[in-house]
Amino acid sequence: MINTLNDKTKIIKKYHFKEKTVKTILNKRHGPRQLFMEDYSFNIYNGCTFDCSYCYINGSKYAEDTKTYYVKTNANDLLHQQLKNKAKKGERALFTIGSASDPYMEIEKELFMTREFLKIANKFHYPVHIVTKSDLICRDIDILQKINKNSILPMELVDKIDEKVIVSFSFSTVFDDVAKIFEPNAPKPTRRLKSIKKLKDAGFRVGITFMPILPFITDTDKVLRETIKIFKDYNVDYILPSTLTLYGESENDCRYKYLKKVKKFYPEYYDETKKLFESKVKSKYLDYPNKHYQYNLLKKVKNLSKEYNISNLLY
Repeated sequence: MINTLNDKTKIIKKYHFKEKTVKTILNKRHGPRQLFMEDYSFNIYNGCTFDCSYCYINGSKYAEDTKTYYVKTNANDLLHQQLKNKAKKGERALFTIGSASDPYMEIEKELFMTREFLKIANKFHYPVHIVTKSDLICRDIDILQKINKNSILPMELVDKIDEKVIVSFSFSTVFDDVAKIFEPNAPKPTRRLKSIKKLKDAGFRVGITFMPILPFITDTDKVLRETIKIFKDYNVDYILPSTLTLYGESENDCRYKYLKKVKKFYPEYYDETKKLFESKVKSKYLDYPNKHYQYNLLKKVKNLSKEYNISNLLY
């Protein structure tokens, strides 16, 4: 573990991150519970070194550019104070980490920022939902088991789930060769699948964010069936699917980065992929594929999930 602030600074520099302090850390849910069911979400890191070509984070408002990464060095101080205050007032909540930056990037192996947050969550008896692509999460099974035992669910979730630790593993594909193209810095899908078994055996609620499903690559009937069967073989609790989104126009944006990969490795699908995002306005493109494509794809996933008796909701 880290002993001094100087040690922390050395590690941050080693991984080519920058330090920043923030005034606020928690994002409060407004309105009904959404996909991840959280009351609050937050990210300890800004930007993500996994650098998946389809990811909306890099090149967006969440990171200055694809090579700029930050550690919110005072994040856990803020979280400790805020969770302490909420516990004192009797407010129960589910906290989601990882919705905009993976909490288990390589730097976390030495920096332990995510692990430190988990200790805080356990101290004040708060359940957690972790979204990640990394098998490094298995390092923290010990503290996650304490959270699962000691935490208190919000009243509206008590009748829906039993577990106080929820882990969503992100997949765009279960095949290592495809992932190597679009997720070159992320742990291989095969490693993630092995981690699912470990975390299920530890007693947690574990599912899949099947996001994004890649047009003409992982969205065919054959590949979808094979993928969902694999998820079933690992006894996942749920699958949350989503179509591809492509934002921006610059070289830092996911539209440019993703289409560049498609053109290089799947040239036969390049024109078709672009066409999915065409706007009625000439030379303009949509952020999402056309509604007909979205509807048909999500319907396929829903039907296959039902066939394999897997929920498309977190509970």
